Amino acid sequence: MPELPEVETVRRGLAPAMEGRVIARLTQRRPDLRFALPEGFAARLTGRHVSHLTRRAKYILVHLDPRKDDPAEVLLMHLGMSGRFTILPPGSDAASPGVFHHPAPAERTEGAGFGPHDHIVFDMEDGTRIVYSDHRRFGYMDLIAEDALEESPHLAALGPEPLGNEFSAKTLSEKLKGKRTPIKSALLDQRVVAGLGNIYVCEALFRAGISPRRLAMNVAGPQRSEKLVRTIRDVLTEAIAAGGSTLRDYAHTDGELGYFQHSFSVYDREGEVCSNPGCGATVKRIVQSGRSTFFCPRCQK
Repeated sequence: MPELPEVETVRRGLAPAMEGRVIARLTQRRPDLRFALPEGFAARLTGRHVSHLTRRAKYILVHLDPRKDDPAEVLLMHLGMSGRFTILPPGSDAASPGVFHHPAPAERTEGAGFGPHDHIVFDMEDGTRIVYSDHRRFGYMDLIAEDALEESPHLAALGPEPLGNEFSAKTLSEKLKGKRTPIKSALLDQRVVAGLGNIYVCEALFRAGISPRRLAMNVAGPQRSEKLVRTIRDVLTEAIAAGGSTLRDYAHTDGELGYFQHSFSVYDREGEVCSNPGCGATVKRIVQSGRSTFFCPRCQK
């Protein structure tokens, strides 16, 4: 599943095509994705002016200006496991450099120009077409009033953004106090910190020298929490700069594959020698809460 750096990369790719523009037409090619789409979804989006795009955790938020019959609203989008966007410039009807992904011609529905997994189509006022495709349909979209966004079921329980000012050693320490779950599991809890996933938690714990099996309550001290906050920020910042990680379904905004995976220190490196100079131990893999955890048993205590 795309994690924070991948979602942020997609947001940055969509922004130039959507911000400050009107959605001339929204085509809804099925009634649902993972969940049913909101009532009147296409009509409520057609003709709306996009103010700006933001991100919260793993959600892309498209902020829509109010109009006569509609208040200011936010289109909330989650990519799920395989959701992706195609950006087709004006006059284009096929994949070209500068797009996320588009089905090969053989996959498209004859006469319609769409593939069987192209579910939502944004036609912008300048002729740009943005296609949301999702062959597993684990992604979802919702429309929420701007003033009710933070209280919505999607966002209400989320913890602080790991790259935001609210995420600090003090905040993390308070979240971890008394938690008897492993620190790996605690960091995957979106109520503790928003947007983290399996890949970057493994990498951050390695850099911080903290065993994924250590109880969260034993990481709540100021020294460990300060180091962990710093490494989480560093790992995410580097991954965003590198365009996120390409694993299975994810593709970079310009059609290139992300390349941060080539910098992984432990993730998916089971049996390989630890990358820390002089260590000599091999990377181990264990399963925690049904997810693979990669770590160095010598460097991480």
